[in-house]
Amino acid sequence: MVSLSHSELGRRLRAQPPQRTCRDLDGQEGSGGRRGEGRAEEKSQGAEGVGFQDSSEPLDLPGFLPHGLPGYQNVILGSLNEAVLTESMVQNLIKQMPEPEQLKMLAELKDEYDDLAESEQFGVVMGTVPRLRPRLNAILFKLQFGEQVENVKPEIVSVTAACEEVRKSQNFSSLLELTLLVGNYMNAGSRNAGAFGFNISFLCKLRDTKSTDQKMTLLHFLVELCESQHPEVLEFPNELTHVEKASRVSAENLQKNLDLMRKQISDVERDIENFPAATDEKDKFHGFVKDAKEQYEKLRLMHYNMETLFKELGDYFLFDPKKMTVEEFFMDLHNFKNMFLQALKENQKRRETEEKMRRAKLAKEKAEKERLEKQQKRAQLIDMNAEGEETGVMDSLLEALQSGAAFRRKRAPRQANRKAGCAVTAVLASELTQDSTRLPPKVPRSGDGPHGGLRDEAQELVGCAS
Repeated sequence: MVSLSHSELGRRLRAQPPQRTCRDLDGQEGSGGRRGEGRAEEKSQGAEGVGFQDSSEPLDLPGFLPHGLPGYQNVILGSLNEAVLTESMVQNLIKQMPEPEQLKMLAELKDEYDDLAESEQFGVVMGTVPRLRPRLNAILFKLQFGEQVENVKPEIVSVTAACEEVRKSQNFSSLLELTLLVGNYMNAGSRNAGAFGFNISFLCKLRDTKSTDQKMTLLHFLVELCESQHPEVLEFPNELTHVEKASRVSAENLQKNLDLMRKQISDVERDIENFPAATDEKDKFHGFVKDAKEQYEKLRLMHYNMETLFKELGDYFLFDPKKMTVEEFFMDLHNFKNMFLQALKENQKRRETEEKMRRAKLAKEKAEKERLEKQQKRAQLIDMNAEGEETGVMDSLLEALQSGAAFRRKRAPRQANRKAGCAVTAVLASELTQDSTRLPPKVPRSGDGPHGGLRDEAQELVGCAS
């Protein structure tokens, strides 16, 4: 028996004859080791087993065979036991499965099964399964079908619900009317005045129009208008709950997934007709294909309903569903919804800031007013009777005592006051003791008393002393 390498096997399977003959192991390189000593020799060749597996690319059986099995003979494809045939295992089988020609060559060596390597024994077992690769593809599709349905169905439901919410939301319609009204007012006198509608993508551009002081945008003004005159419109974000999920759905990928599912079901259904009759696999796959077709039909109807609702939205909002996709439309609505809520928070924060500034300004003005009043009262107290008027003296003194202004005035040094007082007293005493006969007579002024002149002189002396 000869030992064939992987490359030698490929040359032998070609239509042309190989250029080199197989070599035995007598002093030359071989691709296979000794297998099955004690077997009968053939035509003076060494007693060697047959090997088809390339040593440079070994088949990693433990990588995809489940643990705890007595052997890979128990991997029976016809049983469709998901506990044995897992998704990852079937994927590895498809990935590492030899070519059909190699499997056919290995299947012819089933009589020499015990003398083959483990990977080649596995190839012999797999080679006995008719239509192996279509079976593996069908099994993999069966294992993945539930996951495919769970990926497609929620996306269809989200887009359908979002279309219904946008179409039925009265508050959102009122907001669009207010937006159109404000836009026509701002465009009065221009070529865009008197518009009957606007593109839905314009909603996200409302915050690009700013006020002269750059503190507010058109969106802030619109939100403030809703707060003051139409508070019910502020509830529209709560009515569009499925818009966020719908904004992440790609209609193109959704259609591709449905088309792929339909093709896979058709392929499995066609392969069942070519499977050998009277096998458990055929019976199980018949039931699976029937159930898969029913679920696909439900998904197809749901998808058709979704597309119909989206086309109706296009007619209502005047956009072309072929140019604006589902993802773009709901992404604009989702972004506008977030912008609206953000503008609402910013308006509230701005009002709180303005209220704090107003209160601080009032407090500052009040404090300044009180300070000026105190300064005025203090000035009046200091200038009291500056012109010799004695009216209201007691009232001013009492007010000064009550307010404490009299105690806040600085006192002059006592020594200086004492000296000034002594000087005044000395002058007065000297004047009073002088002989009145020596003084020239004075004519009293009208209205003065007998001591009027003396009082005037005393006041003049006090003024000079001070």
